[in-house]
Amino acid sequence: MKALGILGGTFDPVHHGHLRTAWELWHRLDLSEIRFIPCGQPPHRAPPTAAADLRMRMLAAAIAGVPGFGVDDREIARAGPSYTVDTLHELREESPSRPLCLLLGMDAFTGLDSWSRWEQLIELAHIVVVDRPGAPAPGGAVARLLAERRTVSATDLGNATHGRVHIEQVARLEISASELRRSMALGLSPRFLVPSAVLSIICETNCYA
Repeated sequence: MKALGILGGTFDPVHHGHLRTAWELWHRLDLSEIRFIPCGQPPHRAPPTAAADLRMRMLAAAIAGVPGFGVDDREIARAGPSYTVDTLHELREESPSRPLCLLLGMDAFTGLDSWSRWEQLIELAHIVVVDRPGAPAPGGAVARLLAERRTVSATDLGNATHGRVHIEQVARLEISASELRRSMALGLSPRFLVPSAVLSIICETNCYA
């Protein structure tokens, strides 16, 4: 059974950096699907600027017709803070024998030990870390996890349901959602940084003005 890729975030808004990274990982890791799971209430940061239903609408528009991409609203529908470990528990209960791959940027991975019940994550899924040149290396408990669980072979991700850490290089698209929001608040257009369908929704709703 091919692994399911799980890509979380606020997606406020979703942009080409998210989409290109997901596309490369879907191909390179031979995943069955990339599941985009927008965060409802981030536990470690300020609430998203755009409402949850609007972020879902933009995500659905961004990936419409793209093979291997899907959207999951479980964190938005769930009451309280959105903890990744709860999402992985639900997905594991739904598919006990399916390999799961939690997709993270290196910056998120280096701070993994600050996440709620972070030690459980590796017992529920593989962790795929998106690396870019110049990204800081993890230290402490996260560095030990990497040393103990790392695999250099992407094929290992399909041979077990969980338990490995894999680092994958992808193309660099330096697009920041926070910078997009700041520039749009100043009246600048995000054209060519977000999909045209997303741009249409942003212009229609004026959600980042």
